[in-house]
Amino acid sequence: MNCRKKGKMIRTLRFVLVLCGFVLLGEVVHAQISKPYDHRYDPPWDNVVQEGTPFTIYGIDNAPDFHGDINNPDLVVFFAGNQYMAVPELLEAFKTEYPQYKRIFAETIPPGIEERQVKSGILVVGNMRIQLKPDVITAGKGSIEKNEALGWFSRTKAYAKNRLAIMVGKGNPKNIKSLQDLGRSDMKVSMPNPEWEGIGRRITKAYENVGGEALKTKIMKEKVGDGTTYLTTIHHRQTPMSIMYKESDAGPVWYSEAFYHSQLTDHPLKMVTIPNNVNVGATYVAGQMKNAEHPEAAKAFIEFLTSDKGQAIYKKYGFITVR
Repeated sequence: MNCRKKGKMIRTLRFVLVLCGFVLLGEVVHAQISKPYDHRYDPPWDNVVQEGTPFTIYGIDNAPDFHGDINNPDLVVFFAGNQYMAVPELLEAFKTEYPQYKRIFAETIPPGIEERQVKSGILVVGNMRIQLKPDVITAGKGSIEKNEALGWFSRTKAYAKNRLAIMVGKGNPKNIKSLQDLGRSDMKVSMPNPEWEGIGRRITKAYENVGGEALKTKIMKEKVGDGTTYLTTIHHRQTPMSIMYKESDAGPVWYSEAFYHSQLTDHPLKMVTIPNNVNVGATYVAGQMKNAEHPEAAKAFIEFLTSDKGQAIYKKYGFITVR
């Protein structure tokens, strides 16, 4: 038996054992499932332990951007997706501070998709329909101001800031030093789609700051055309995964995302910083919906975001705090 066949048999056996574990563990367990090797870098990347019957099948049934209680929640929060790493700790700290709110549901998907979800009233994930109205939406300042003008919010409040960085593989094998390098023909770039991810528009502005219209055109048109720039649907998951699985060489991301993977996990990723004079930042704002079903919980949550405890959590994960 050659090594390849033997390795495949071992991976298959490991997968079968995980499935068997679902049956043996029973109905109420602390669910923390080991990952098969082929999906070793798949999210979720946090170590939150949930009570219940585990059913996460990597590559088939896995929804890491949906957090908490979907049934009868006391609070519903739609987060900008780039905050996924902070959300589990943030929600637990909020529930400790406000124990009357035990059941919280949160999403961490692109703000543009969440806007469409609010307008349609329904988000479809596979065969599942999520028909929850947000009490709080967090997004970039421009997005919040646009929807505030449409009458969405009863109040808004800024709570964190961010800036851009470049995510690369461990050891930086392509010797990437700046955004200019992403225009090289040998470079496979994972790039947020500006259509629904606000970061995409900020990155294209940074391309212009560094290399003018020529660099922007090279990366966003020519390289998209020849397949060496890949436009993501949900960059905060796809970009790190594509680099770790060696499908991409680099990806411009939020600093907090690169910081999290390179400093707070054991993932084979590294951060290349972008100088302040060409970098582009963002301010995150929370908005309480005028039609919030849980207005008191929404008010308490927005205040918590700018409290000492809330700000400490954001600082821990590489965000710039507003206090």
